[in-house]
Amino acid sequence: MSMRATTDGSGQRQGELEHEGSTKPVSASDKACCSHSHPHEAPEHGHDHDHHAHSQHGGGHDHDSDHASHSCCDHSHDHGHGHDHPAAPTSQTVMLTGLHCGDCASKLEKAVAGLEGVTHAEVTFATSKMNIRYDETKCGYDRIVGQIRNLGYDVSDSGSAPIQSVFRIEGMDCADCAQKLEKKIGVLPAVTRVSVNFGAAKMTVEHDGSAVVGIVNAVKMAGYTAAEEQGIRSQAAEQPLWKRNKKVVPTALAGLLFAAAWAGEGTGILTERLAVVLYAVSIAVGGYRIAKSGLYGLKARTVGMDFLMTIAAVGAALIGEWSEGAAVVFLFSLGETLEAYTMDRTRRSIRGLMDLAPKTALVRRDGEELHVPVEQLRIGDTILVKPGEKIAMDGVIEAGQSAVNQAPITGESIPVEKHQGDEVYAGTINEQGSLEVRVTKLAGDNTLSRIIHMVEEAQAQKAPSQRFVDLFAKYYTPAVIAIAVGIALIPPLALGQPFEVWFYRALMMLVVSCPCALVISTPVSIVAAIGNAARNGVLIKGGAHLERLGAITAIAFDKTGTLTAGVPQVTRVVSFRGDDASGVLALAAGIEIHSEHPLAQAIVRKAESEGVPFRRGADFVSTTGNGAQASFDGQMYYIGKPKWFQTSLGVSLESVQSAIGASEQEGQTVMLLGGGDTVIGMITVADQVRDNAKSVIGQLRSSGVRNIVMLTGDNQGTAKAVSDKLGGITYKAELLPGDKVSAMQEMMRTERGTAMVGDGVNDAPALATATVGIAMGAAGTDTALETADVALMADDLSKLPYAVRLSRKALRIIKQNIAFSLIVKAVFLLLIFTGSSTLWMAVLADTGSSLIVIANGMRLLRRTRALADTDEE
Repeated sequence: MSMRATTDGSGQRQGELEHEGSTKPVSASDKACCSHSHPHEAPEHGHDHDHHAHSQHGGGHDHDSDHASHSCCDHSHDHGHGHDHPAAPTSQTVMLTGLHCGDCASKLEKAVAGLEGVTHAEVTFATSKMNIRYDETKCGYDRIVGQIRNLGYDVSDSGSAPIQSVFRIEGMDCADCAQKLEKKIGVLPAVTRVSVNFGAAKMTVEHDGSAVVGIVNAVKMAGYTAAEEQGIRSQAAEQPLWKRNKKVVPTALAGLLFAAAWAGEGTGILTERLAVVLYAVSIAVGGYRIAKSGLYGLKARTVGMDFLMTIAAVGAALIGEWSEGAAVVFLFSLGETLEAYTMDRTRRSIRGLMDLAPKTALVRRDGEELHVPVEQLRIGDTILVKPGEKIAMDGVIEAGQSAVNQAPITGESIPVEKHQGDEVYAGTINEQGSLEVRVTKLAGDNTLSRIIHMVEEAQAQKAPSQRFVDLFAKYYTPAVIAIAVGIALIPPLALGQPFEVWFYRALMMLVVSCPCALVISTPVSIVAAIGNAARNGVLIKGGAHLERLGAITAIAFDKTGTLTAGVPQVTRVVSFRGDDASGVLALAAGIEIHSEHPLAQAIVRKAESEGVPFRRGADFVSTTGNGAQASFDGQMYYIGKPKWFQTSLGVSLESVQSAIGASEQEGQTVMLLGGGDTVIGMITVADQVRDNAKSVIGQLRSSGVRNIVMLTGDNQGTAKAVSDKLGGITYKAELLPGDKVSAMQEMMRTERGTAMVGDGVNDAPALATATVGIAMGAAGTDTALETADVALMADDLSKLPYAVRLSRKALRIIKQNIAFSLIVKAVFLLLIFTGSSTLWMAVLADTGSSLIVIANGMRLLRRTRALADTDEE
């Protein structure tokens, strides 16, 4: 989930809607024709090049409008107006620790945004990052970190040993540009903190050591240039859990003290007074952090669960229920500790991908072999990969052949044979032979880095169900707190009821007033499902797409390259001369060896695979759209469409018409071979149906997808032949791209949700029209990665049923979590009203329901096999 809170300079909260966009610099032509002066040495000129003029005074102008209207002016625009402009705000993205609750994230965001000088605070709960923008003259970074720590959280390096790199930025000429640049760099997966100093044109970035090239490329894409000044590695090492999580030690101590007091009191070993002392110490040890966080939250005008639990514990002590107060503190602190641990495990489900690619590579430069960090690799470098090693960077094999395990990228369980000219990906494993790979992409732009970046962005997006949860939580907590106050005051004051009884019930109401389990019910499931999918070669681009995929009732498939292999193959060679068909194949290959047409290449491959010797024909001529010809020993031979033979070459087809018609009815493409006025033979070619296509369709139907349609531009005969091989699925043939869009719209009118499966390029309009657009083979296709809602990284249909089952399971779990959270709240509100609950039971229900919701969501982290075996849990 992603939340935003902003303030103006005085701390007044405002709504903010941000649109990321590129800034528009002054063009060369604008500058060349204008003779006035632009002294931009100081940052105080305050121009906004994003279509906004100065609001401070009338002297400011917009470079996109003023320069256009005064492109040939000769007057001077001296920017030394003598006005003091506010300093450019500083923007940073930091990694948070201890953030395990969506409602806590909202309150933390509000508390930080409420600090004087902070103009923007945005917490992304799914990735545990906070983006902040502030005026350093009013509020320093240390004060913001202090506020975060006072509220019970911390700023962390995420367990790695980060490098701090400083970059000199050229071309950044407005404060708004700096803010947008910071945001773009902050979302890079290897980056933990960003600080842009607009005045000094410097950017400081903390990262895991693999992000330098990616940062430079991202800056370049934003329209600027970045030059690294330094890189300093932190000596911080991975810390044990009890050091990373500040809740562990006080929780353990509070638990031991509570257990000792409870056991001692129950067995009579301890006097009542001594037991009360131990209970009080337990409350103090376990509750200090909770109370401190709650009080700071109250100062920031937020009523959080920490403050409510503090009131509950103190209230219990005031009415003499010391054991209840100690139980409240221990159970709540234990719940928070376990929630933090499980949420960290869930978030790490995708971070593990970052460790797949090696940190160094063996590169050959100037005849020498050197080990260099991957961020220092350059496009065109040749890296050497030995058997058993991971491939360091995306590239193309220059020499060698091997079986490469591509499971980390595509999810394929069987290694793929790779030869010279084939593409390989960073993070995949070379299993057998030695390879020489020419680097084609840099560290920040390789397929693995882009997948990690896209997955983290997807995990941060809100799903549709989250809107209901947010709306409910907005009104639920204030309503229950108001009821609790009424319960505490109205019965004793108006009805003469005992104060202690109703005050105790009011304390229980406060405990169940925070909808933690409800707020976390959707994000934890989305994060787990998208992380699982990414590890298995399926990239789901957000919670909304995950939920929509889980609700589809119909799927439309493109035929070529999706249900079929997309590579034509020779299916039959027939000789009409009564001799061996190999003679026909040899003549055809001798002509087609000159051509690059897919059908020609299919014939040549067939001859080579069957060991049929052939020689190149002479005097080759290609007739576009019809066929080709070449001569052998002075005799001219032709190969091409039957219609070409009949209309252009004047060859009678009466004797072979029946054979041609039968093949075309089977969906085959027919090519005739002839010489003079005689037809010598016939070759049929077809795009073969994928081996697993029929099985995949059966699995989809068993998963509840009742309507499966094939859309193709091929003729009716070919479409019917393919449909028959797939079990007689519905098909629509002879469709242009616009017709496919119309077909999708027609399906969407009758179905609850419709997916379109294609290659992500040729089918872009139909993919965009569908409820969910699914692209196959996206690992090697940048366009598919960017445009599809769901991308199957391998060119393998078997991942589609897995993606549908995972999405359906995620949708079920989200509904289960929401329903469970609401039922628990309703039951305990009823128990409180009837006097059947206790304070510690209410705390156990609140924290327990959160843990159950998280654990239920974490079921989505299970391996693919469990999902492949059954669709029901």
